[in-house]
Amino acid sequence: MDTVTNIARAASFPLPSSDLESLGFRKGQIDRLIALIERHVAENRYPGCQIALARHGKLALYKSFGNAVTEPKPRAAADDTLWLLYSNTKVVTAVTLWALAERGLFSFSDRIADHVPAFAKHAKGNITVLQTITHQGGFPNAVVGKDAWADHKRLREVVCDFPLEWTPGSKVHYHGLSAHWTLGVLIEAVTGKDFRDVIRETVAEPLGLGRELFVGLPEAEFGRAADMHETVPGDKGPNGEGMRRDGDANTAEWRKGGAPGGAGYGTARAMAALYQMMLAGGELNGTRILSPRTLQYAIRNHTGDRVDEFMGMPMHRGLGPHLRGTTANIRGLGAFANPGVFGHGGVGTSYCWGDPESGVSFAYVTNNRVPDPWHSKRLDLVANFVHSAILP
Repeated sequence: MDTVTNIARAASFPLPSSDLESLGFRKGQIDRLIALIERHVAENRYPGCQIALARHGKLALYKSFGNAVTEPKPRAAADDTLWLLYSNTKVVTAVTLWALAERGLFSFSDRIADHVPAFAKHAKGNITVLQTITHQGGFPNAVVGKDAWADHKRLREVVCDFPLEWTPGSKVHYHGLSAHWTLGVLIEAVTGKDFRDVIRETVAEPLGLGRELFVGLPEAEFGRAADMHETVPGDKGPNGEGMRRDGDANTAEWRKGGAPGGAGYGTARAMAALYQMMLAGGELNGTRILSPRTLQYAIRNHTGDRVDEFMGMPMHRGLGPHLRGTTANIRGLGAFANPGVFGHGGVGTSYCWGDPESGVSFAYVTNNRVPDPWHSKRLDLVANFVHSAILP
């Protein structure tokens, strides 16, 4: 993209640019974060990365690293590169649901079957929207095949036929994609529109993020998308591990399908801006899409200290994001985070979060899916560099 276009896009972005010192960050700690990411790229941990740091409605830092694409010809990551957000997408979908609930289209205490009657099949009739969005629905391993990604009549049929695995509400167990496919069907039932259009019209476009945040990536934007990679144990690389392009995550079907729990695309600064909206009580750059009371309800701990059986630790689930809380361990938000910090991650790649105490939001996105334990260790280090950079 040419320089003039980049300047014009930056000027129209809803967060005006500032600098680290003016917004109360210790530059030395952020320099350490940048050096860490540069080392990761040099070690071939991931081809590319993008970070964004914001506070009080202003953008303190926006920086891209390495390559967005590696084959057949490497392409450097740029300001307008769109990154696969994986499960960070859940928060984008959740914000849409909060807005629709505020309009009176449904309540989180409603049963899914109140709006999608066929969902009652296989003893699912009493599952509530709240149980679904907090990973208590009881169908974590249900799968939506490729044939239903674009055919939303078929999607509704598949979701309604999900088998129940355990009693709803009896466990907290992360539903990777199944819960949010269900919520996508709910959005369509209460609006009569494609859930991808509803997300765009309700969240992305009103907030000024229509060119930087997508659930369902238009084919015209494919050229801006970073390719996703996956770690290959045993290949040459750091600690005996290399990486290759992911055969599934780079397909046109996946990009356009817009799985509401894992196939969003966006820039790091778009995610930092989305969290700035939440930190500001539902408003961004003069545009309000939510009320403070709705956010207080949505971003609170609805699951207590119950252990998420998939994660192996309490995740303090809100209606979309999860919270740091006070337990010893938490995924992705950083050991140094205060209890009210909230956010979400993307499998093996990324984390985005907001801190109500300081007004800081941060987004870290990469394009290689790396397994634990390295993934979780680096997320804690990345987040802690940012937390320790925040001054009063």
